Amino acid sequence: MKKNYTAAVLTFLLSLNINAQTALSVQPAAPSSNAATDTSKALTLNETMDMLDGELLWDPLFQSGIITTNDHKVVFQTGNAGESAPILYDNKTLLTLPSPYTENGQLRFPQAFVSSLMGSIEESLQREVSRFSIAAIVIDPGHGGKDGGAASTLTLNGKKVKVVEKDITLKVSKELYEMLRKKFPAKQIMLTRTGDTYPSLEDRVNKAHAIPLKENEAVIFISVHANASFNKKASGYEVWYLSPEYRRDVIDPKAKAGMEEIALIYNDMLEEQFTTESVLMAQSILRNFNEEFGKALPSRGIKAEEWFVVRKARMPSVLVELGFVSNENDAALMTSGSGQKRFADAIYKGVLEFVENFEKSGGFTEVANR
Repeated sequence: MKKNYTAAVLTFLLSLNINAQTALSVQPAAPSSNAATDTSKALTLNETMDMLDGELLWDPLFQSGIITTNDHKVVFQTGNAGESAPILYDNKTLLTLPSPYTENGQLRFPQAFVSSLMGSIEESLQREVSRFSIAAIVIDPGHGGKDGGAASTLTLNGKKVKVVEKDITLKVSKELYEMLRKKFPAKQIMLTRTGDTYPSLEDRVNKAHAIPLKENEAVIFISVHANASFNKKASGYEVWYLSPEYRRDVIDPKAKAGMEEIALIYNDMLEEQFTTESVLMAQSILRNFNEEFGKALPSRGIKAEEWFVVRKARMPSVLVELGFVSNENDAALMTSGSGQKRFADAIYKGVLEFVENFEKSGGFTEVANR
C-alpha cells in the first residue's frame, strides 16, 4: 500500500510532541459564531464534505486524511472522541481543534471541528482577495507611422531586404498579445498601437495610466524595440529598466497638496519598489531569452537607462531590445515568422513568471495613487 507522505509527516510531527513554533505557524482556530461546544455532536463524512465543499483522501494505515477544499488542504489524524489535536492547515499552520474520530468503523467529525475549519478557510479566502494582482498588461510596440525607428538594408536569403524596426516590434507585440490574452482572459491585455500608427511617447504611457484599477490591482508595461549599430557585428538582445538614479513622480501631484514632505518620502519608497519590480521582470524576461536562444543569439544583459517611455510610466516597466536590425543573423530571426514567435514566446514566459510570482507573494509593492 502506498503511504501518504503528508499524513506521514504529520504523524511524525505529532509523535515528536514538538514545540511547533520553531518550524510552523501555530494559531488557534478562527472563531466561529456557531461553533458547537458539545463534543458529543458530530457529523458524518458526507455531511462534513458537503459543508466544506471538499474531498477527502483517506489513509487507513495511518488513520489520517487530507481534506481539500477551495484550494486549501487540511491534514488530520483521528483521535479519541472529545479530545483535541493539532491539525496541519495548508502545510504551514497548526490549528488545535476537536479531533475527528472513528465510531463503529465510520469517520465522525465534531461540529466544532467543521465550523472552526470553515472559519479558518473563510479567513484565508479574505486574505487572498486582498492580495495584489496584475489587472492589466500593456504591450508597447516601439515606433510606428512616421517614425520607423531603426532601419537597415541587408541581404537575407540571397535577397536585399529593408529591415524596419516598427514592423518587427508590431508583429512580435501582436504575437505576445495573443499569447497573454489566451493565458489571462480575466486580465486586460492592451496594445498601445495595433497598426502602422504613431502614438506619441506620452500617449503610450497615458493609455496605461488611464486603465481603471480596483484596490490592490496593478499594471505592468512592456515596451518592445529593436537595436541598430554602425558596427555590423553588434548582435544580441537586452532588457532595460529605469535607472535608479532617476527620480520621477509616482504619486499624482494633486494628491500631495498639504502633505508635501510625507508625499515626497512615500514617492521615493514607491519609486524604489517599482524599480525593484522592474528589475525582477527584466530578469525573468532575460532568463527566458537565454533559454530560448542559447548560443544562437547573444545576451547583452540587463541595463538601466532613462528611456522616456519607461520613465513616464508610474508602474513596473521594462524596455526589451530584441536584436540588431543592422546584423544579418539578428535581422533574419526578427523578420521571419518563426523567429518572431520565438521572441514573443520568450517575453511571454518572462512576463508569466513575473506575474505568477507577483500574485503568489501577494504583490511586491503598493499601487501608487494615480
